[in-house]
Amino acid sequence: MTGTAPADEATETARSHALVAGVVCGLVGYTSSFAVVLAGLSAVGASPAEATSGLTLLSLTMGLGCVVFSWRTRMPITLAWSTPGAALLASAAVPAGGWPAAVGAFLATGLLLALLALVRPLARLVAAIPTELASAMLAGVLLVLCVAPFRALAADPAVIAPVVVVWALALVLVRRWAVPLALVAAVVVVLVAGSPGDLDMHDLAPVLTWTTPVLDPGALLAIAVPLVVVTTTSQNLPGLAVLRSFGYEPDPRPPLLYAGVATAAAAPFGAHAINLAAISAALAAGPEAGPDPRRRWPAGVACGVTYLVCGALTPFVVAVASASPAGLLESIAGLALLGTLAASGAAALGPTEHREAAALTLAVAASGVSIAGIGGAFWGLVAGGTLLALVRLRGRRARAA
Repeated sequence: MTGTAPADEATETARSHALVAGVVCGLVGYTSSFAVVLAGLSAVGASPAEATSGLTLLSLTMGLGCVVFSWRTRMPITLAWSTPGAALLASAAVPAGGWPAAVGAFLATGLLLALLALVRPLARLVAAIPTELASAMLAGVLLVLCVAPFRALAADPAVIAPVVVVWALALVLVRRWAVPLALVAAVVVVLVAGSPGDLDMHDLAPVLTWTTPVLDPGALLAIAVPLVVVTTTSQNLPGLAVLRSFGYEPDPRPPLLYAGVATAAAAPFGAHAINLAAISAALAAGPEAGPDPRRRWPAGVACGVTYLVCGALTPFVVAVASASPAGLLESIAGLALLGTLAASGAAALGPTEHREAAALTLAVAASGVSIAGIGGAFWGLVAGGTLLALVRLRGRRARAA
């Protein structure tokens, strides 16, 4: 008995570490980027009800995926919505076909992601896109969004300054909680300077809103193609790398296939994309979830349950966001994306070989240019890819001579 008690105590301690880490992973993942998702869905034509529906179903599908795959594999496998994809949407414009065309692009995104999980040559083709160009496209998109807090600060300092100050202090003292604490500051601002009386506390049950998808060629090029690229290169591939860095070797096809199929199935309800978690995955898979990697899998389950709970509360979250002063939600989104901007900018402009092509991609993506109804993210990839191809062709000819 004396030998069993310490072992049982160690098991309970490991489980509690994992559960706490999973809850933190889910809370940080949701609170630090839901504003980006709302901004993205609204930018491509979603009404408040449609954006609420999309955010709700994103939370539910990624929560279910976390629970199922962590339980079945006994590994802390976590999924998340595509934050870079939402940022891409936030910098886009409403497609010519309106919100139904955007939903059609989400459906195509899910089908393409599922194909990438099933057909390895296709996955290798996307993976062959130089990381610098994909990162530059993302950095260009993010740059537009990350200046929003400071423009809003100049326009309405009394409302935005408290949020920026709390975020900056938390970034220094408790980095992981910087955006959630800024969100708390934003809620206080809403209570003081917003319109909390506009909140309808009698209609906060989750409601899913159906939109029949329309497959519009312009929306497919402007939304689906860049969305697949950033979701694969900025989320799925890094997500696998994070898991492997902690000693886990899962078969990537089942969770990636689930993410694609779930994205396609949820698209008519406004969900843009889910994928393997990348940055937040370390919270559930790393040492903070316990010293023994074999006992960290409950963190993935706890993260999934947290997402499910957050999904049920989404209508309340959106209602509070809707009552906020102008510019506040966009400021939260911009602050949440500054770290991603730094990482993508460093990845894009670090290596000298592709620097000019990456800079061109970034500049075009950030320009907001729209040609034939197709936004700058797509044309940035085209411009940077073309320049890179010409540089490589010249190099080959020079070596041949």
